[in-house]
Amino acid sequence: MKAGHSSSARACFVTGSIMRHVLTMTSTGAIGLTAVFAVDLLNLAYIAHLGDPSLTAAIGYAGAVSGLQIAVSIGMTIGLGACVGRLIGAGQCGLARRVAASFLATMVIISTVLGLVTAVAGRMILHWMKAPPETLEQAAGYLWLVSPFLPLVVLGMGTSALLRSVGDAKGAMNVTLIGAVVTALLDPLLIFGLHEGLTGAAVSAVLARGVVAGVGLRRTSARGAIGRLKPRFILADSRRIRPIAVPAVLTNLATPLGSVWVTGAMSQFGLSAVAGQAAVSRSVVVAFAFIFSLSGSVGPVMAQNLGAGQIGRVREVLIVAVKIITLSVAVMWGVLWLTQDLLVEGFHLSGAGGDLVRLFCNWTVVSWFFMGFLFIANSAFNNLGHPVYSTLFNWGRATLGTIPLVMYGARYGAGGVQIGEGIGVVVFGALALRTAFGVVSRLPQAVVCPVGETVRSDIPAISPEGAMVDLDDMAAAQDEDSRRNVASAR
Repeated sequence: MKAGHSSSARACFVTGSIMRHVLTMTSTGAIGLTAVFAVDLLNLAYIAHLGDPSLTAAIGYAGAVSGLQIAVSIGMTIGLGACVGRLIGAGQCGLARRVAASFLATMVIISTVLGLVTAVAGRMILHWMKAPPETLEQAAGYLWLVSPFLPLVVLGMGTSALLRSVGDAKGAMNVTLIGAVVTALLDPLLIFGLHEGLTGAAVSAVLARGVVAGVGLRRTSARGAIGRLKPRFILADSRRIRPIAVPAVLTNLATPLGSVWVTGAMSQFGLSAVAGQAAVSRSVVVAFAFIFSLSGSVGPVMAQNLGAGQIGRVREVLIVAVKIITLSVAVMWGVLWLTQDLLVEGFHLSGAGGDLVRLFCNWTVVSWFFMGFLFIANSAFNNLGHPVYSTLFNWGRATLGTIPLVMYGARYGAGGVQIGEGIGVVVFGALALRTAFGVVSRLPQAVVCPVGETVRSDIPAISPEGAMVDLDDMAAAQDEDSRRNVASAR
C-alpha cells in the first residue's frame, strides 16, 4: 500500500484556469457514468420492447425499492473507503487491511438481512406503493430473485472502494465497468434469445453482480488491500467506521425515499404513467451524467483553494460550475426536445406514459438546472465544513419539496405529479445555491471538515454499477490531485 505522497508538493488547483481544472476533472468520470447508465437505459428498452406495459412498470416499481438498498450500500461504502483511506494515510496499513476485512463482513451481514427482508416483504412494500395486481406480481418476482443477492452488490462496491484507497484507479474502474459489460451481453440473450423476459433481466443482474464481486475480491487480494478475516475484531473494527457510514446512509436514503413516494403517486394513473416515469428516470441519468460527474469534481478544487486561503477562487469554482450546468442543461434540453418522439417510440409508451416523457422533454427538464445547482451546493457544503447543510437540503427536497407538492399536483393527473416534483427541485436547488454562496462569503470564519468525514449526497441510486462509477469518480478527483502534486514536486 502507498502511505501517501509528499506533503511538500505544490497544490495544482491554486493556479491556472478554474474552468479548465473543473472541465478536465469532470470529463473522464462523465464517460464512465454515461456508459454504465446507457446499459441501464437499454435494459429498460429491452423490457419495453416485449410490448407488455406491466413489465415496463414493474421495472419502475422494482427500481424504486432497489434504490433504497443501493443507498444503504453507498453509505456503507463511503464509510469503508474513508476509514481505510485515513488509516493508510497514517501509515497503519496492517490495521487498514484488518478493518477492510472486518467491515466487508459487516456489510455482507447487513446486506444479507436487508436483501432477505426486501425479498420477503416485497409484495407488502409494492402494495403500499399502490402497484396494480398484474404489475405487483412481476415486480415482486423480480425483487424475490434479485434482493437475496444484495451482498454481491456491497462486495462489488466495497472492493472497488478498497482498490481506490490503495491507488489502483484502473483496477477500481475495471471492477465497476465489467458489470455493465456483462449485463450488456446477457440482457439481450436472456430477455430475447431465451425468452425469459423480466426473469431474464433479473438473472442477468445477479450474474453480472456475481462477476463484479468475484473480480473485485480477487483484485483486492492481489493488491494486498484486504487482510484475513479475524472474527474477534469485526465488532470493534466496525465501530471505527460507524460515525462515517451511518450519516452517509441516512443522507443517501433521502432521494430514493422521495422516489418511492413519487412512484406511489403515479400508480393511481395506471401502468403507462409508471412506465413513463421509469423511462424518464433512466433517461435523465444518461442525459445529465456530466452534471453528476461535475458535482464530484468541484470538491477537490474548492478544498485546495480554501487551504491556500484563495477565497476568491473558491467562489469562482461555484460560478464556473453554475455556468457549466446552465450550458449543459440548455444543450440537453434541446437534444431531448428533438428526440422526444424517439424516446416514446423506443420505450413503446402510449397514453400517460408518452405524455410524461413529452412533458419532461419540453418543460419540466427545466428543473434540472436547479437539480444541478443542488448537487454543486452539496459538494460545496461537504468540502467547506458544512456537511449538515447537505443532509438538510437533501431531506428537505425529498420531504417538504416532494410530498405536499406531489399530493397537490396529483389532482391534475400524472403530469401534475411530475410538475410538483419539479417545483420542489427548483425551490430547494435555488435555496441551496444561495446558501452555498453565503457559506463562501463567510469562509474566513469557516471550519474545514476533516478529510474523510464528508458525505456525498448526490450519488444516483439507479443501479449499483452507476453508483460505483460515481464513487470512483469522487475518489479519482483526489487521486488525480495527488498524482499532479508529485509530478509538480519533481
